[in-house]
Amino acid sequence: MVLAIATFSLHSCTDDLEKVPLNEATADVHFTSVTAYKQSLAGAYSRMAYSTFLRYYWSMQEYSTDMAVSTWNDGGDGIYHELAWSADSPAIANVYTSALTMITLCNDFINQSSDELLTKRGFFGADVAEIKKFQAEARYLRAYCFWILMDCYGNPPFPTEKTLAKSYPPQIKRADLFKFIESELKELDVLLVEPKTNELGRPDKAAAWALLSRMYLNARVYTGEERNTDAITYCNKIINSGYSLESNYAWLMLGDNHLNTNEFIFTINYDNTNKTWYSTNFLALGPAGVPASINGMSGSWSAFRFTQQVPALFPSASPTIDKRALFYTTGQTLEVNKVTTSTDGYSAYKYRNVKRDGTPLTQNNSFGNLSDIDFPVFRLAEIYLTYAEAVLRGGAGGSNATALAYINKIRGRAYANNPSSTSGNISAAALTLDFILDERARELYWETHRRTDLVRYNKLTTGTYLWAWKGGVKAGTAVDSKYNLFPIPTSDLLVNPNLKQIDGF
Repeated sequence: MVLAIATFSLHSCTDDLEKVPLNEATADVHFTSVTAYKQSLAGAYSRMAYSTFLRYYWSMQEYSTDMAVSTWNDGGDGIYHELAWSADSPAIANVYTSALTMITLCNDFINQSSDELLTKRGFFGADVAEIKKFQAEARYLRAYCFWILMDCYGNPPFPTEKTLAKSYPPQIKRADLFKFIESELKELDVLLVEPKTNELGRPDKAAAWALLSRMYLNARVYTGEERNTDAITYCNKIINSGYSLESNYAWLMLGDNHLNTNEFIFTINYDNTNKTWYSTNFLALGPAGVPASINGMSGSWSAFRFTQQVPALFPSASPTIDKRALFYTTGQTLEVNKVTTSTDGYSAYKYRNVKRDGTPLTQNNSFGNLSDIDFPVFRLAEIYLTYAEAVLRGGAGGSNATALAYINKIRGRAYANNPSSTSGNISAAALTLDFILDERARELYWETHRRTDLVRYNKLTTGTYLWAWKGGVKAGTAVDSKYNLFPIPTSDLLVNPNLKQIDGF
């Protein structure tokens, strides 16, 4: 019943999103056990995993940068890379509506798990405590979706459990939304379970700390105020909670990467038993040229490749030195002379639907070609990189020596499959902000970080860093700074009188 909320028209998304098709009698019949509450919460998780959300969010974050060009140029991929979208671009509405749908599901769950309704429905003691844990997770998922809206769209609509019954939610300013998310996550620091004690794919306190650290690192973009000391504080909380790097970089994005519990903090989980193309399928099948013998599934869709600027960040285009350089070069040229030519630009086999020993995953579905690769929303390597950047940006509570040690752990794994190795070590003098940006590209490529990183460094729209076909020009060109954000879709502006467009669109 809760999943019925997700059915709506893209042409009137906010109007539909804010009308919950549950009356109190129906809800009372449904929410009769802890199991029923857990199943309802699963609706929000399922929406995140098995809708178009991840694939289109990835597109927004990677195609708009040096990290990817699209052979197909469909779904807005071309306008992303050219940095030429408008409020009328259909692709802009996808992530927007997906995030708002998940927020609505969470808002309804928060209402259905209120103290008043739990008492009315006869829950008490341990059952109430368990349902309240579910409620905390719903609030976390909502906070994560609000962060995406804040990061991508600036001043989005602001539906909460208190405004759920209203036709049109208010609009919230970016800095105010930052404060709301921050407050929510700090409250959840008490309500979520301890780090590494929840079921796989369900958030715990470390997931809240990770989102806070990411927000604080980007706080100047969101609020105009540096919050690097706070970023360091929350990185330290995670680092001191027993996480460690996987020894082998290639293991991070395999079909059995559910084993990476020492490094993964929060994941979107996939199992090929669930029949859907909207999973990490696109990350294994999408890279151009990669054959079935490598990706563990079937032949490549030839969907995307890197610009030539990305391989240039590595010591070579093969993993003989830096094992993260998982570039696929056979039949591919380095230069992207034409965006839609599938052989222009190297791709990569970072995502492979095989086990650590190289054997394929058993396909428990009639399609015979679905991914088991979990997607890490947060992992420890990002936290190390955040710590180091926040220190270099003047944050207190950390040290340059510790930052260097964390970076060299990442590079030890990259160069020797051993975080304790000195093979990839850099010197203290080499640890600069520009180095961190490049190291983030090497470590986190195709993990939905790049656009946010380039905005933070003021390099997405400016001429300080150019890549092939940036702004629709082969050599790259600067574009209007308005493209640091995506506009609120025209379809929503037309139905919600509370919304106003950001400047420039």
